[in-house]
Amino acid sequence: MSADLTKLRNIGISAHIDSGKTTLTERILFYCEKIHAIHEVRGKDGVGATMDSMELERERGITIQSAATNVTWKGHNINIIDTPGHVDFTIEVERALRVLDGAILVLCSVGGVQSQSITVDRQLKRYNVPFVAFINKADRTGANPYKVKDQLIEKLGHNAVLVQMPIGLEDKFDGLVDLITMKAVYFDGEAGEKIRYEEIPANLKEEATRRHEELIDAASMFSDELAEAYLEGTATEDQIHHAIRAGVLRRELTPVFVGSAYKNKGVQLLLDAVTRYLPDPTQVTNIALDLDNSEQETKLVADDEKPTVALAFKLEEGQYGQLTYLRVYQGTVKKGMELYNVRSRKKFKVGRLIRMHSNHMEDITEAGSGDIVALFGIDCASGDTFCDTSLNYSMTSMYVPNPVITLAINPKDKKSADQMSKALNRFSKEDPTFRTYVDPESQETIIQGMGELHLDVYIERMRREYRADVETGMPQVAYREAISNRVEFDYTHKKQTGGSGQFGRVAGYVEPVEDKDYEFVDSIKGGVIPNEYIPAVDKGFRTACEKGSLIGFPVIGVRVVINDGATHPVDSSNLAFEMAGIGAFRAIYNQAKPIILEPIMKVTCEGPTEFAGNIFASINQRRGLILASSEDGASSRIEAEVPLSEMFGYSTVLRSLTQGKAEYSMEFLKYGKVPTNLAEELKKEYEQKKKVEAR
Repeated sequence: MSADLTKLRNIGISAHIDSGKTTLTERILFYCEKIHAIHEVRGKDGVGATMDSMELERERGITIQSAATNVTWKGHNINIIDTPGHVDFTIEVERALRVLDGAILVLCSVGGVQSQSITVDRQLKRYNVPFVAFINKADRTGANPYKVKDQLIEKLGHNAVLVQMPIGLEDKFDGLVDLITMKAVYFDGEAGEKIRYEEIPANLKEEATRRHEELIDAASMFSDELAEAYLEGTATEDQIHHAIRAGVLRRELTPVFVGSAYKNKGVQLLLDAVTRYLPDPTQVTNIALDLDNSEQETKLVADDEKPTVALAFKLEEGQYGQLTYLRVYQGTVKKGMELYNVRSRKKFKVGRLIRMHSNHMEDITEAGSGDIVALFGIDCASGDTFCDTSLNYSMTSMYVPNPVITLAINPKDKKSADQMSKALNRFSKEDPTFRTYVDPESQETIIQGMGELHLDVYIERMRREYRADVETGMPQVAYREAISNRVEFDYTHKKQTGGSGQFGRVAGYVEPVEDKDYEFVDSIKGGVIPNEYIPAVDKGFRTACEKGSLIGFPVIGVRVVINDGATHPVDSSNLAFEMAGIGAFRAIYNQAKPIILEPIMKVTCEGPTEFAGNIFASINQRRGLILASSEDGASSRIEAEVPLSEMFGYSTVLRSLTQGKAEYSMEFLKYGKVPTNLAEELKKEYEQKKKVEAR
């Protein structure tokens, strides 16, 4: 198997919502002969796209879970993951990119670089993933791939260069000019499966020559051989491909392809680009931490002969039990072999090993380095590392954003309660951004997530997949409390009962700190508090910060410095010092002038220019701060900062203001201070709630 690693590609398809990722994947499956008929995302045939296997995805015409498949193109094996574009499902994109070697960034010819494209680009950068860009929908009214290429340079800072040029645009989009071979390419047949090469149309020759030179100029920065050959007039296609590949692998060149997946134009050339320019597993550096050697970084080698290291990057509960998606980084995974889960420190035997195609599966006996496969019936968590029993390596974890919205849910009857708890267990295991807990005061079950749509989808899945009838309360914002003043404390915790009592004195100060939720500084001199009690003091302050007294939310932005204290030879203990930490913080909390903070979201609205005034007004009504607005022909884009509490139900409002023509996306930006009048209301509500509970 090792010899074929250069013929393996692990790629993701990522983009802003509605750029055509799933449609593109559908065409790739068709041209690679994985499926024999094309289905549309919102198809009239009622089948829906192959990769949108969930009923909800087909109804809403969006991708919710990333789906994996495996295809073969011209002797190359390609593992593809189709990821969601919606910001609420950002974790799906994060974990897909964590295990992929390359990606296709899909952009819309009309929309260009949109808000989620910027988020996806940030994720590609975080995991250092090389990619090629595909400007889709060149057949749509208002299509302008040249503008989109310029946006890649201006907005995302990429060294973008066109490798293809469209022949005609909008309804006159006929084919492409390949700027490497300098030929016109047309796609014939019922589904564009027949490719025809001709001479470049006379009216495009001059522009094609100019853009060919731009491409060579950009590519020759990565190959002296190409630069010399071009000057001598002997540059070959292979030299150009080689130079582009070198630039892509260094993430310093972005080749831009054009086409229309829906109209079956340009997809085969994009597949050629994937095999030519994106890295194989041997060209990507993957690091593991050696836990037996003080977490020293160790480079993994894509070699089947080495001991196995694999990462479980996604869990999914299927009808046959838990499915664990696995990326093999080193060695092989064989049916019946024993592996070690580094986190749980347990060994397990590999039972069923399968290769996924959306929700269909194919049994295999072994998988080699670089492969993406799935295991059945393994008890593990998302992000676990599996190793050969001789190793103790851990793969570095992925970035998981904190949830920003909470919702109380109540089952309507006993049967629903049982089903609901099963569903919540499964969802929180599958999705690290979906969290659930029981509120100790109200005894209600609370779910947390990344946005309204995120929680909507899980509630709908509970009803459909688990037949759990649940009622939901009002969405709750994840408020925070913070201190705004430095205050000194000197607190003694004393409790005398029969026998040994409790004694602990702590002194120091608390002050506001930016960019951190909590920081603890030990400045004790001369051992007035013995070292073994310091962690207990820290734990006490941490516990006190879990719930502020203004509205009962966690306190953030606190630095605690302890510089003095006292102990008692008999009565001091860890518990005494923990209680001293809690008591000290509560005693001085009000003197530190606490304030209430609310999550501020970055909101991007896009819609027809004629409705821009309505959108501005609706944002201003919601205490929004408009940061930027840009007009691009008939469409406008508005960026703003808006408190999350004002954004509930905004999608309905926006639709009615713009005749359903505008859309918006939002993601968490920062915490900001709540205005005084709202803070007073929140405090009153909290006081009333406490009175009711006290009764």
